[in-house]
Amino acid sequence: MKAVFTVIILLTGLFALNAQQYRPVDEQSEVKFTIRNFGINTNGTLKGLKGSIKFDPANLSASSFNVTVDVNTINTGVDGRDNHLRKEEYFDVAKYPLIRFVSTAIEKNGNSYIAKGNLTIKAVTQSISIPFRVDQNADKIIFSSVFNINRKDFGVGGSSAVMGSNVDVSLKVSAVKE
Repeated sequence: MKAVFTVIILLTGLFALNAQQYRPVDEQSEVKFTIRNFGINTNGTLKGLKGSIKFDPANLSASSFNVTVDVNTINTGVDGRDNHLRKEEYFDVAKYPLIRFVSTAIEKNGNSYIAKGNLTIKAVTQSISIPFRVDQNADKIIFSSVFNINRKDFGVGGSSAVMGSNVDVSLKVSAVKE
C-alpha cells in the first residue's frame, strides 16, 4: 500500500512538472485597448509585460498565468491624455504602477481555452474569464485573446459622462521557454 501512495505522489509531481514554463517577450507582444470617448473610439497600448506562464494543453490543471503590465507605459498617441490617465482619478500609477492577472483555472473550450482568474487594477481585484487561442512552434508560443472589462469595476475614471464604461482588450502575448 505504501508503494502505491509513493507511485501516486511521484506521478502527480511528474504531471505538475510537465507544464512548460514560459516567459513573456514584451517586444514581441501586444496589449491593446479601445474605449469610447466623446463618441469616438480611442485606442491605446500598454507595454512592460512580465511574469510567468505555465502551459500544457494535455494537463491544464498544471497550467497558469501570473503576468503584469506597466501602466506607466500607457500610450494613446496623445501625450497630454496619457499623462492625465496616469493621475489618481484614472490609474494612479504613483501608487499602482502594475495591472496584474493571476489565473485560478485554465479550461478547454472547443478549439480554444478560457483562463479564469483575478484581474487587479488600482488594488481592485475582480474575477474574470479570458478566452484565448494558442499558436505554438518549437521556439515560442503565442496566446491571443479579445475580451471586455468595465473600467468602473476597477475605479478607473469615475463617472465620466463622455467616456464609455466598456473597454475592449486585445492581447497577443508572445512567450519563450525558460
